[in-house]
Amino acid sequence: MNSIETIICNVEQGKPLQRSDALQLLVDADLLQLGKLADAIRRQVHPDKLVTFVVDRNVNYTNICESKCRFCAFYRDQDSPDAFLLAEEEIFSKIAELVAVGGTQLLMQGGLHPSLGVAWFERLFREIKARFPQVQNHSLSPAEITQIAQVSKLSIPETLLRLKAAGLDSVPGGGAEILVDRVRQEISPKKIGWEGWSSVMREAALLGMPTTATMMFGSTEGPEDVVEHIFRVRELQAAGGSFTAFIPWTYQPGNTELGGKTATGIDYLKVLALSRIVLDNVPNIQASWVTQGARMAQVALFFGANDLGGTMLEENVVAAAGCRFRMSMTEMIELIHGAGFRAAQRTTLYDIVKEF
Repeated sequence: MNSIETIICNVEQGKPLQRSDALQLLVDADLLQLGKLADAIRRQVHPDKLVTFVVDRNVNYTNICESKCRFCAFYRDQDSPDAFLLAEEEIFSKIAELVAVGGTQLLMQGGLHPSLGVAWFERLFREIKARFPQVQNHSLSPAEITQIAQVSKLSIPETLLRLKAAGLDSVPGGGAEILVDRVRQEISPKKIGWEGWSSVMREAALLGMPTTATMMFGSTEGPEDVVEHIFRVRELQAAGGSFTAFIPWTYQPGNTELGGKTATGIDYLKVLALSRIVLDNVPNIQASWVTQGARMAQVALFFGANDLGGTMLEENVVAAAGCRFRMSMTEMIELIHGAGFRAAQRTTLYDIVKEF
């Protein structure tokens, strides 16, 4: 077994980490050691001292979901009195509000609805593209795409091809949770396994669609599962993936069947730092102010993060678990400047829209 000092020295020399070394860093390294190492890598990859964000809206089109994940407080049964499926005009109204404030990214995500097939999304996405051509439709997690394929009796490649033709521009990495099936069986037994998640991402990349990868940690997994998840993302990217960013965030136990406690701030920063250290082929690491709050997101900029994600005019899934952080564009810019960085609004694909 290598010492922590040897592992750090190997990373500084550009040698790729092994799983055993990464696990040792996560479990045994000092928080500030990890932070210093991740910060040095972040400054190499992004030497311009720029911290980016996107102006976006998360439109949760339905909370009806067959998956019923134990960690989720958002889903409802179809016959529940507060179950909903948004009307198209309501969706268009929400997007119009996004465009009015200079927003560029639409994140449409919902539950695994038992009867919404590909035709419903094709009609909706075509109309969105016709009305709002300036907006990047960055929507539908791999689990949703798999559900749409099953409802429509189509393959994943056929489904993605049709959704892309209708106006789906890129695929967010939601629903990854932990990419280890033992953990997934505990927290989301009805959702696709890790290979199902990765197969959608591989097909999206083959179609030239940008993607992102996420990780929800702090539920029932162990540190070795966190490491396995990060390495699986790295290996998917090396095999032709199209991940533009990696976004780790912490499980929020409020109002959930699973319950338990959320991860500490130290846990969050260590996992964030390890992500930057291991993912040498993913350009951007995003801090999750939605779950961590503004102050922790600011600290995260010194632990490997170079992006603060979206301003999110609307967010309902994490809020359903009782976690309701909000941030305006002005607050986002002040947070970045307060940490000593330059602030810039970006697109989904990390093109700079405006510097502040």
